[in-house]
Amino acid sequence: MIFSKIKDVLKGLKSLATGLGITGRAFCAKKVTVIYPQEEVDNLSTFRGMVELIGKEDAPEEPMCAACGNCAKACPSNCITILCPIPAKEGEAAQMGPAPQKGARTPGRFIMDFSLCCLCGQCIGSCARNGLQFSNDPYVVSFNRKDFQFDLLKRLHSQAHDRSDSDLPKAKPE
Repeated sequence: MIFSKIKDVLKGLKSLATGLGITGRAFCAKKVTVIYPQEEVDNLSTFRGMVELIGKEDAPEEPMCAACGNCAKACPSNCITILCPIPAKEGEAAQMGPAPQKGARTPGRFIMDFSLCCLCGQCIGSCARNGLQFSNDPYVVSFNRKDFQFDLLKRLHSQAHDRSDSDLPKAKPE
């Protein structure tokens, strides 16, 4: 009886020493947490941010998207809405309708609600023209939920404009 109690105490001490060893190794390991804004993340090559459109190589402000609607159909969260211009009949005003629309080759609006997105990548995998990709921008933050509704076409145009501005030669200071 006394031997069984001593055996239980020794088992407990062994378990305690094992746990303290694991905790000690974790305590002494290099920290991987980045405290923003004092530090910034430098390796974003594998980061999966929000989904964004890819521009054509010869015209980066034009999306590779053919407005087929496959990405919106594949999305389990229903966070993608693609609107295409409906061909107007004589005397009617131009309207927008859900993709695909007969005769529409590019989207009129490409809206994504990032607050609903689960970052599964189904939309990217379903795109026949490889017109979507994950962004490398980790700093999409806000306190307002409406700030997460993006028009990806406007975002593509602004990114293409920013790239073209950075390609211009800078004036040399005198």
